[in-house]
Amino acid sequence: MKNESTSASNADVNFLLGGGEMGARMRERDWSKTSLGPTQQWPQSLKTAVRIMLTCRQAMFVWWGEELINLYNDAYKAIIGGKHPEALGQPASDVWREIWDQVGPRAESAMLKNEGTYDEALLLIMERNGYPEETYYTFSYSPVPNDQGNTGGIICANTDDTQRIIGERQLALLRELAARTADARTFDQACTLSANCLESNPYDLPFAMIYLVDPDRQQVFLAGTCRIGQNHVAVPETVDLDSDSVWPFAEVIRTHQAKLISDLEVSFSSLPCGVWQRSPHQAIAVPIAPSGQTGKAGILIVGLNPFRLFDDNYKRFIDLVAAQIAASIANAQAYEEERKRAQALAEIDRAKTVFFSNVSHEFRTPLTLMLGPLEETLANCATLLPAKEQEQLKMVQRNGLRLLKLVNSLLDFSRIEAGRVQASYEPTDLATFTAELASVFRSAVERAGMELSVNCPSLPAPVYVDREMWEKIVLNLLSNAFKFTMAGKIAVSLQWANDRIEFAVQDTGIGIPAEEIPHLFERFHRVKGAQGRTFEGSGIGLSLVQELVQMHGG
Repeated sequence: MKNESTSASNADVNFLLGGGEMGARMRERDWSKTSLGPTQQWPQSLKTAVRIMLTCRQAMFVWWGEELINLYNDAYKAIIGGKHPEALGQPASDVWREIWDQVGPRAESAMLKNEGTYDEALLLIMERNGYPEETYYTFSYSPVPNDQGNTGGIICANTDDTQRIIGERQLALLRELAARTADARTFDQACTLSANCLESNPYDLPFAMIYLVDPDRQQVFLAGTCRIGQNHVAVPETVDLDSDSVWPFAEVIRTHQAKLISDLEVSFSSLPCGVWQRSPHQAIAVPIAPSGQTGKAGILIVGLNPFRLFDDNYKRFIDLVAAQIAASIANAQAYEEERKRAQALAEIDRAKTVFFSNVSHEFRTPLTLMLGPLEETLANCATLLPAKEQEQLKMVQRNGLRLLKLVNSLLDFSRIEAGRVQASYEPTDLATFTAELASVFRSAVERAGMELSVNCPSLPAPVYVDREMWEKIVLNLLSNAFKFTMAGKIAVSLQWANDRIEFAVQDTGIGIPAEEIPHLFERFHRVKGAQGRTFEGSGIGLSLVQELVQMHGG
């Protein structure tokens, strides 16, 4: 009889075999002291549900009977936290008192209506480790029939989504912060855009302030706020670094380390809550690192989520936010410095242009007065002067004309920059006009033993150009080609290309090194070591051509 009794007793607990720690605890517990009664009296439906739960590796629980007595497996221990192991065998409404207003109605739906429920990433503020904690769970309540066919209890599988939800929202903020602050052009813009971005995460950042350091005045000044008014008592406009303040500005600047501020409710009666119904009781002051020796340093003050511990993960997130704000400030500083450099260079360029304009005007009048009589002397006294003196006068005339050409080019530049050049566009037979201009060089090219090819077929319609400007474009390009071509051929071509014309001058000259091509149209730039027919030149011919072409929409 004893063996039969022992065998029956073992059979009663066979469904609890295995199951790790929770299986052992359930075997050891005196269930007769609960509303479930001793295990040998448990209905088969409950035994089956418990067996499924214990052998499952996913977090699961079974609530059974009118009191919904709580039974759970090893995987569920991480969810129940500090309530383990006391929660075993207790009514579910006692175990989860703090969230029963949310889960209670779902349990009633399963028990009273025999209808299952499903929730995905539901926010639950649990108190399982001695403090209220933000959690997210996906779970379903499935009614389990008892042996009589009525609903005897609930079986539930749980998935913890907390880290996923928190990680996704933090990553979204960091992405937005990087994207929206990329175009900041000033310190003020960088801080304002950064503060605006922080608005998108009221969960982890209930409120925030950005302060920048003024090293000359030894104080910090407010540069941006998030979800807290600038007139709030917690938001001073400026703070001297040697003054007392709730916010540890001086310590953070001196140590370059973050500082946690606790018990905020002692200093401030009300602070912004973000999405929560409770004000933050902690804040963190984080240094915003400067970029280089002249960079702008700052401090980010952030109110912390009252339903999360400030652990390493939370701290890393705040550090990344501060680093991204620092990067946006550094980018704004770099842009401002580059703008100032560009402005200074433009000012130098304008001064240089004004100088050349003034000098050109000063040169042009005496040159004109000198070249006029010189031309008359050569024309009227050609037979009276010895050949040597005639050649010297012609050399003076050639160099005077060359200097006048340079002066005129400089004047053209100064007029273009000052916006005083008004193009006079008129319909032109551009093929004929271009061929005529190119023919001016034919005798010089052929005397040098080279060939000049002009391919300017008739165009289907007149082209609107400023004839004077077009002449300068053609002659400058041909002059440049002739200067640097010692043998071979110079080819001029003009082609109709739908809504535009293409003009090209090609030669068999010395060519241009690849590294010089980016500087080809820079004013006063000359290719070093380039061998030409002559060495004179200002380096502005091609630059002038570019300006004139652009005025024609090219």
